Amino acid sequence: MTNTIEARSTTGTAPQERRGVPGVITRHPLLTFFTLALGLSWLAWVPYILSPHGMGVWDIHFPEVLGSAQFTGVLPGALLGPLGSAFIVTAVADGRAGLRRWVGRLFRWRVAWYWYALALVVVPALIVLSAVPFAGGDVHAPSALALSALVPGLVIQLFSTGLSEEPGWRDFALPRLQHRFGGLGAAAVLGPIWALWHMPLYLSDWGGWPNAHWSEPVVFALFTITFNVVMIQVFNKTGESLPLALLLHVGVNNTISSLFPEMYPSMTAGTLMIGLTIMSTVAAVVLLVVTRGRLGYDPARRALPIDAPIPSRATTSLVGSHDGNR
Repeated sequence: MTNTIEARSTTGTAPQERRGVPGVITRHPLLTFFTLALGLSWLAWVPYILSPHGMGVWDIHFPEVLGSAQFTGVLPGALLGPLGSAFIVTAVADGRAGLRRWVGRLFRWRVAWYWYALALVVVPALIVLSAVPFAGGDVHAPSALALSALVPGLVIQLFSTGLSEEPGWRDFALPRLQHRFGGLGAAAVLGPIWALWHMPLYLSDWGGWPNAHWSEPVVFALFTITFNVVMIQVFNKTGESLPLALLLHVGVNNTISSLFPEMYPSMTAGTLMIGLTIMSTVAAVVLLVVTRGRLGYDPARRALPIDAPIPSRATTSLVGSHDGNR
């Protein structure tokens, strides 16, 4: 038996446009992602915000894990929002190939050692130093127990906060934003949305409700917007390495939660955020000036398809290794 293959001309034909919800998602992936990321997280956080852990309207109690109910009350919404939305939009808009690219950034860990030193040593040290001017002299050396909690805390943060947020904000949204608006434009869009996503949590114990001053979410938003600039620079200069973005993000959270209660016992959350915000703002301004707003993103890439690989020559210089596009 022989197989007969019919040759058909494809000249003048165009791929059939998708209709319905899949068509909307395919044509507007960023808008869909941001809408779902905010909407799904906020909806999932409603019970926690209205519970005794927040406004106290509903008599719903969330079980505590590691001494906090935020793992059961806040984390599910975080996972459902940025992570879940990125998966849904990528699967619908880009299919299996898109999912492979999306997941692939999670394994781009082969970058130069100094990037790990930046995320694990330099940035945490700067975070600790940023609080010294606001401590009023009440500064203590961390105990051996606090220091020993750094590594376990980092692992927990990686698999909770890190994996719930970064596959959405940096892995999914940032490459698309930069392809459309460049480095500065991407920072101007992503930073405020990232800050806005957190805002409902200020109605719960996550944000110090009901004792937090009205200015605290404002300062936190400014920190998020400026620190986002730093994260974009690191993400681009490491060849879009998601592991570095994860470490940079959770390194901030882990340093504060592990060391600050002992080192700065009289400092409030609002006060420590002031020091962090000043430092991140200075870093963001310096990076924007030095890179002329590019933040490590090559404008020539905007002329290429969004899924085009990073050129090997650029990857070698940015990542600091000779392993091609890994």
